[in-house]
Amino acid sequence: MFDSLKKKLQNIRTKFTSNIEEAAEAAPPEAEAPPVLPEVTDDSVAGQSSPPLLEGRDEPTFINKVKVLIRDRELLLEAKDIEEPLFELEMILLESDVALPVTDEIIARMRDDLVGRHKKIGSSVDRLVVSTLRSALCGVLGDGLDLPAYIRERERPVKILFTGVNGTGKTTTVAKVGHYLQENGFSVVIGAGDTFRAGAIEQIATHADRLGIKVIQHQAGADPSAVLFDTVQYAKAHNIDVVLADTAGRFHNRANLMNQLEKIRRVMKPDLVVYVDEAVAGNDAVIRADEFNRAVGTDAVVLTKADMDSKGGAAISIAHTVGKPILFLGIGQGYDDILPFEPRAVVDELLGDEV
Repeated sequence: MFDSLKKKLQNIRTKFTSNIEEAAEAAPPEAEAPPVLPEVTDDSVAGQSSPPLLEGRDEPTFINKVKVLIRDRELLLEAKDIEEPLFELEMILLESDVALPVTDEIIARMRDDLVGRHKKIGSSVDRLVVSTLRSALCGVLGDGLDLPAYIRERERPVKILFTGVNGTGKTTTVAKVGHYLQENGFSVVIGAGDTFRAGAIEQIATHADRLGIKVIQHQAGADPSAVLFDTVQYAKAHNIDVVLADTAGRFHNRANLMNQLEKIRRVMKPDLVVYVDEAVAGNDAVIRADEFNRAVGTDAVVLTKADMDSKGGAAISIAHTVGKPILFLGIGQGYDDILPFEPRAVVDELLGDEV
């Protein structure tokens, strides 16, 4: 997952490290002011058996002082020391479909953390680079969302509404999330709210039958608000933990469908609105997520086909752009192929190791 970006970030680590080490080697040794000797007068030596400069032989010699100074001296990193690798990092992020504002944020965080930083000569430069890059990436990815913990903290049933554009794997994602919740000990009911697309009701019913999940459905063309209202009522009557609501795919500029979605929200009163899109869509997914968020609101995001995305731009950009956490990554076709999004783990995977 995100293999291309991972390889490029490994290379840029080396570039940063090389530039900083070269700056350290070129840095002039810090000068030490000559020691201030006490003024010697006739009065100060009167009655002494030996001159004061011969006393205190345990004090460090001048040569030892210089050795300690070199060992402990620090390099003050300047903008010119990292400007070249910063530019290369910027190009890498943009080529990997990281949105421009998010790229700018990462570069700014790197620059702020490194320029003016006192780097002790002899300590690990790579450790400094990796920790700074990790901090910048985690900063734009946010904290994520632990769905089981979220559900446990709220009154049941917890109602989750899934939205998104056509063809992004939304219905399959609903089934995967249902299976994931079952595995975590929650009871689930699915509302077949996509009454618009031909075959959508049958598709979600087939998934649910395989997973042993109850589906509430009406006939094709029915009002999806009514379907989802009935689903919530069923969950309340049967003490179901979670309602998962499938809806028809739609674009933000289709006024009639967006109005229908707003009606669904008013009727269902979801606890979470989850936007679903494809990781491989890159910047298009980021733009669409932002537009959906502006139109009807979004609480979390699921990115499908993450296993097919070598760039990783959408995963890095979308949480920062929308201001909402990524909930899951879809990583295959099986019901188990859904990965809870943990920003720190994703960054560790991209950077290749832990420091």
